[in-house]
Amino acid sequence: MKNVKVGTARVTSGAHYGWKDWLAQRITGALVLLFVIAVLVQFLIAPTTFEAWHAFMTCAPMKILTFFTLLAVCYHAWIGVRDIWMDYIKNVGLRLTLHVFTILWLLGCAAYGVSALWK
Repeated sequence: MKNVKVGTARVTSGAHYGWKDWLAQRITGALVLLFVIAVLVQFLIAPTTFEAWHAFMTCAPMKILTFFTLLAVCYHAWIGVRDIWMDYIKNVGLRLTLHVFTILWLLGCAAYGVSALWK
């Protein structure tokens, strides 16, 4: 009987594997850097009173930037922690448990951040 190939073989090593995660890490990192720069500029040029910071952080552009930065941090953390679990945890059951825990933790952090931001 002749060997019949079914489906395609997934290559898990070699060039270009993981480049999407690498790119996502760079994009989310750049967004976090943009947020940090915005906060630093505000800190350096504006008065550091509660009223000034409250006005800065509650204006629509800053709320939107903060929202997307929050999502970017969660996604950035997911990629990094997921890769750590995949690289160092060899037991599949434990790795799956850690993945689920990480997802739930990050979703909880995102939900808390969004609720605090939009109150």
